[in-house]
Amino acid sequence: MSAKGKIARAAGVMSLATFISRILGYIKDMILAGLFGASGWADSFFVAFRIPNLLRELFAEGSMSSAFIPVLTEYQTKHGKEEANRLVRAAFVFILLFVGLICLLGMLFAPAIVAVIAPGFLGDPEKFSTTVLLTRVMFPFLLFISLAALVMGALNTRRVFFIPALAPATLNVVIILFVVAFVPFFPNPIVAVAAGVAAGGLVQFCFQLPSFYRQGYRLGFGPTDRVWEGSAGSALLHPGLKRIGYLIIPATAGLAVNQINIFVSTILASYLPEGSITYLYYSMRLIQFPIGIFGVAMGMAVLPALSEHAVRGELDKVKEDFSFALRLLFFITVPAMVGLIALRVPIVATLFQRGRFSYEATIGTSDALMFYSLGIWAIVGVRVITAAFYSLQDTRTPVKIAALSMVINILMSILLMGPLYHKGLAFANAIASGCNFILLFALLRRKLGGIGAGKILRSFARTLAASVIMGIAGWGVVRGEVWTLSGHTLDKAASLGGALLFCAAVYVVLSYLLKSEEMGYIISKVRRKK
Repeated sequence: MSAKGKIARAAGVMSLATFISRILGYIKDMILAGLFGASGWADSFFVAFRIPNLLRELFAEGSMSSAFIPVLTEYQTKHGKEEANRLVRAAFVFILLFVGLICLLGMLFAPAIVAVIAPGFLGDPEKFSTTVLLTRVMFPFLLFISLAALVMGALNTRRVFFIPALAPATLNVVIILFVVAFVPFFPNPIVAVAAGVAAGGLVQFCFQLPSFYRQGYRLGFGPTDRVWEGSAGSALLHPGLKRIGYLIIPATAGLAVNQINIFVSTILASYLPEGSITYLYYSMRLIQFPIGIFGVAMGMAVLPALSEHAVRGELDKVKEDFSFALRLLFFITVPAMVGLIALRVPIVATLFQRGRFSYEATIGTSDALMFYSLGIWAIVGVRVITAAFYSLQDTRTPVKIAALSMVINILMSILLMGPLYHKGLAFANAIASGCNFILLFALLRRKLGGIGAGKILRSFARTLAASVIMGIAGWGVVRGEVWTLSGHTLDKAASLGGALLFCAAVYVVLSYLLKSEEMGYIISKVRRKK
């Protein structure tokens, strides 16, 4: 199979697994929305969850993709699987000791952390104490998810993608089970949800272990080499671990910048009317659907291939595979972005408008969703561009651009939150994401000496034209009063499902008429399968 075929296949497998996980995630969100609406409890939970979620991005999934996978690929290519296995065991010891210590400190200093990220809660002692409690309950999630990310990275280097991509689904399943089984027995029911998050992280780690062991990997404190006789301290001397640490410092700084953008929104939203944080959370969850299914999947799928080309010095193949991955990603993601904008009210009403989640909450969430969605193309594009930089073991350039984007986000948030309230925070995020993509794209083009920018731009223009026409057509078929009503889920789902199928058909036809190369590639793959 060609390199393009392997990337497309890996991305497809990961997208399918991620789709399953996201569907379960939305079921979880529907349950939480019905139980807690846009209340103070919901605000407390989403603020508390952002703390371990931030650190997960820094020390778990983010670091695995940016530093661990390229170095592990290099060891596996140059030194063989056994040496790669030793590196994995050394990384396991490091995570267990370092991230475990962070969890203990986080639980101890939870009040100070909450005071920093949600200062607006200090005026409400009950809300503040609830957020502190939830933070302490959920902090162990960070350790479990870090170990899960280690296993995921190791499996990806062996071209095992489906099980690691499906693992997050187990987190959502466990949270749903905790809500159903334990919420009635807690005086403060939101604590049961937090306990489900911690337990779900452990299950996500354990779910991948059978595949991990089948690939010949092992975990534990045993010797990683004859030179290091089996102690945890000696495992930390592995030279590959030092190389990962060298790459991870700027990568972590870059991820910290991205997360600071989220925390800036949280801090500012804590001063806005009640429900603002919840509106931002649910709308961000919705844009994570195309980002997770397509953007993250493509970034993870293309990174091992680009890393192998870079290790062998095949820069022409790096350029070719990068251009293909980005064009295919835009072809799939841009119509999803336009669809979220055009159908935002029906989508939010169908998923969440029941119980304590009112039509007013639907409008608040839909407004934020529209502005967040404007940045989806840039967010998914950055995933592929940073994968290209990481494959070249350059983790510093994305950090510098992310820092500049953070400044843009903060300034725009302050400027826009006055006239637009929570919508201004979402719009600022989209503007900063666009700046991040454009600058990284220009720098990668300079670094590689051309990446087919003209071809990428022409493809993007065709895709955007087809998507806008599709969005207008979709908006026209979902007009009606049913979206203002609570409940009526089956009627809403049927109407929304029909609109989505109609939009998909319109987009396919338009892409074919516009002679989209990406559509031609997909058609050729389908014919070859048959």
